[in-house]
Amino acid sequence: MTPHQIELVQSSWEKIVPIASDATAMFYQRLFTIAPHLKPLFQGDIEEQGKKLATILTTVVRGLKQLDKLEMKVWQLGRRHTAYGVTMTDYQPVADALLWTLEQGLGADFTVQTKDAWVAAYTLLSSVMQAGADYPYANFSLWKSEQR
Repeated sequence: MTPHQIELVQSSWEKIVPIASDATAMFYQRLFTIAPHLKPLFQGDIEEQGKKLATILTTVVRGLKQLDKLEMKVWQLGRRHTAYGVTMTDYQPVADALLWTLEQGLGADFTVQTKDAWVAAYTLLSSVMQAGADYPYANFSLWKSEQR
């Protein structure tokens, strides 16, 4: 990601934070509409799940300038999602639902550049999550050493 893309993602996310509860509700509604097979993965209170989603997105988005400090947590998040039953093909409808939600929440501020920046961010972060999910050992350091 370029520094400009990071800035676009961060500044647009800060516009979503005040409406995070509504945004996460819209996200899950959209996700379950386009990928109904994912709904059974969410057995708990969806409002609580939305709070968790907003918290992790805020943490990751605000940390994009220092991704090296977040990479292990994102990698481990991918491992946890596998335990929840998430598959590699599930990442695409999540991306679609996220982009749709951002478009709804940002309106005219969801420019082509902003969308492209979010696609770059999601692609980067989901690739780290998927690497964590796919790695045969629960050892980030070993995985990281193999990436060099």
